[in-house]
Amino acid sequence: MKVIILCGGQGTRLKEETEFKPKPMVYVGNKPILWHIMKIYSHFGFNEFILALGYKADYIKNFFLNQKALTSDFTLHTNNFKTQYHMENREDVDNFKITFVDTGLETLPGERILRCKKYIPKEDKLFMVTYGDAVTDLNIKSLLKFYKKQKTIGVITGVHPRSKYGVVIVDSNNKVKNFSEKPILKDWVNAGFMIFNKKVFDYIKREESEHPALQRLSKEKQLSFYKHDGFWACMDTHKEFMDLNAWWKEKQPPWKIWK
Repeated sequence: MKVIILCGGQGTRLKEETEFKPKPMVYVGNKPILWHIMKIYSHFGFNEFILALGYKADYIKNFFLNQKALTSDFTLHTNNFKTQYHMENREDVDNFKITFVDTGLETLPGERILRCKKYIPKEDKLFMVTYGDAVTDLNIKSLLKFYKKQKTIGVITGVHPRSKYGVVIVDSNNKVKNFSEKPILKDWVNAGFMIFNKKVFDYIKREESEHPALQRLSKEKQLSFYKHDGFWACMDTHKEFMDLNAWWKEKQPPWKIWK
């Protein structure tokens, strides 16, 4: 099954990192967050990706095209640039099959998905979609099992967001009882990690984001909601970038479900 990852936005709220690179290429540890997302899917056997590119698309292409040289020892003959790669010394080799699709600089996410349609094989009835800026410990196979049980055109994954502010706990006498530093809220938000039947293309229109299509599906009761109570984090601000890198320094960051 193909996995479309939306990689085309400019990430303006993270400008400290995205002025010279696309948001999915901002590093968490020694790898871009895009790589972390791909490792999550690959862990569950989904390793065929369609990257919907836009802003600084060449940066993403060059990263993967140069992986052979960057992750291998090699001997270079500078007179003719003949290169011998010593592949036996490579460690932790990824097994990704990637289709790079330039979906336009200003294109909205819904149309980016439409522009990837021709790269989904005719025999595939289903495909997955996610954003290029969030990681999770979600079990993708459980999500797929839920999708098949629901028998709707689409399913989105819901998570509880974390408050961006500290919360003050006040008693009935207006006395401060406690402070809670950026607690997890009770509300649900769309975390991405979506699955669709190809019938969804009838609901997506050009020059739109993905949200109107989801609303059309929901009105026809063709959109299901998978509740994930585990870990999820989005890299939308510099603070969240710092938090993800702090987590990565731990022995077992929450989303590192692969070996």
